[in-house]
Amino acid sequence: MQQTVVDHIDRVAEDVVALTLRTATGDLAPWDPGAHIDLSLPNWLTRQYSLCGDPADRDAYRVAVRYDPLSRGGSEYVHRFLRPGRALDVSLPRNHFPLVPAPRYLFLAGGIGITPLLPMLRAVAAAGLPATLLYVGQSAAGMPFADELRGSYGDRVRITETRAEGQSRPDLDALAATLETDTLVYCCGPAAMLAAADAAFPAERLHAERFQPVPRTFGPDTAFDAVCARSGKTVAVPPDESLLDALAHAGHQLPSGCREGVCGSCEVTVLDGAPEHRDDIGAAEGSMYACVSRARSPRLILDL
Repeated sequence: MQQTVVDHIDRVAEDVVALTLRTATGDLAPWDPGAHIDLSLPNWLTRQYSLCGDPADRDAYRVAVRYDPLSRGGSEYVHRFLRPGRALDVSLPRNHFPLVPAPRYLFLAGGIGITPLLPMLRAVAAAGLPATLLYVGQSAAGMPFADELRGSYGDRVRITETRAEGQSRPDLDALAATLETDTLVYCCGPAAMLAAADAAFPAERLHAERFQPVPRTFGPDTAFDAVCARSGKTVAVPPDESLLDALAHAGHQLPSGCREGVCGSCEVTVLDGAPEHRDDIGAAEGSMYACVSRARSPRLILDL
């Protein structure tokens, strides 16, 4: 973890604020476009936010938070109670949405989904590569950084307001038909946009970051044992409990945020056994996410 202080809070759209976080040393951990951090909030919640500043600026992190009255309390705390000067612990940056080299790019953003794409567009533009951003929202007033994008990138940016007269949601199928075959597509936004992108673009050319897991059906949950190699403890994981919770009850408290398999904070190394991966990130070989994933084998040996 890194200790930061809230340097300032800026309103960047209706119901959206941007936090600038700094350290006393001015030497934050490096990050690449697409990365996110966990914020440990004073109300005992940990939430994940995409970094939307400049990776070259090692003095500050910038994240944007939309107020959601139906959330679990993280955005409410940020909007109603967080003030400049407050100390916040933040994780080291993690990146499950990296910018892959390509000759040209199409970026698709919906609402607050613009945040991980901002540093990507900045990096691609600085490299002199062709790129277009299609940014969709109900109205420009509620779309963070819309003015900044217009001013910086001009006609590379197309902003669509779905509530405006005469504007409708973009036809991604028609857009896909016009793209050159070496274009990579990066998409972040609400579930409906992601579903439309999944249907329109070839899977090998589409990179997406999701706020919520894709609904999927798995087999029945079965019991298994988690053997903690370093402590020598064997933890029984019953069918009605997650590996994350079973480990916590046995004294192995892992970091956790989303508890839905989309943030990656609860990653654990698997030394032996066959995990059943249920995350939306795509766990690397030899790892799993304890909040949602389970076991195909009777036991897993974990590096704990």
